[in-house]
Amino acid sequence: MKLIIWLWNPWNAYNITKHNVWFMFLDYFKKINKFSDFSFESKFKAEISTWLYKWEKTLLIKPQTFMNLSWESLVLICNFYKVDINDFLVIYDDLSMDFSKIRFRETWSAWWHNWIKSIISHFWDKFKRIKIWIGFDSRFEVSDWVLSKFNEEELIDLENEVFKNTNNLLIERF
Repeated sequence: MKLIIWLWNPWNAYNITKHNVWFMFLDYFKKINKFSDFSFESKFKAEISTWLYKWEKTLLIKPQTFMNLSWESLVLICNFYKVDINDFLVIYDDLSMDFSKIRFRETWSAWWHNWIKSIISHFWDKFKRIKIWIGFDSRFEVSDWVLSKFNEEELIDLENEVFKNTNNLLIERF
């Protein structure tokens, strides 16, 4: 079994914000790859969608907690299914480079990202991850920037470039 967990805030107020970029990708990924509809699993504090890829069950996980507590869902699911560290992939946003760049890593520091720090503290630092850079405008506070909405041009770039490339990267590497 493989797990793909997205970092996001599940409430409507956070839709189409930079911090929820991967939630937006999730809808794209689910549609392109024909995953099942999401259903809420209270024992995991998450919505789950399933997919059979190369004869292996894959779960898409949308934690239903605040972003920095999303690790709770990952721990619950990994414990329940006895998932190996090599069989989960974490997808999240990063401020450190230009908008729309993507990167696949198997190890790396958490840097400023509190959620990644929390996963490292509950697991270890050697897990697969994909991050997308959402850029940063230094005129903003970090929290204001990550919770700001994408403009129309950015939304078009996301779907036409980033989401397609990320889908291919994810299928290829995972």
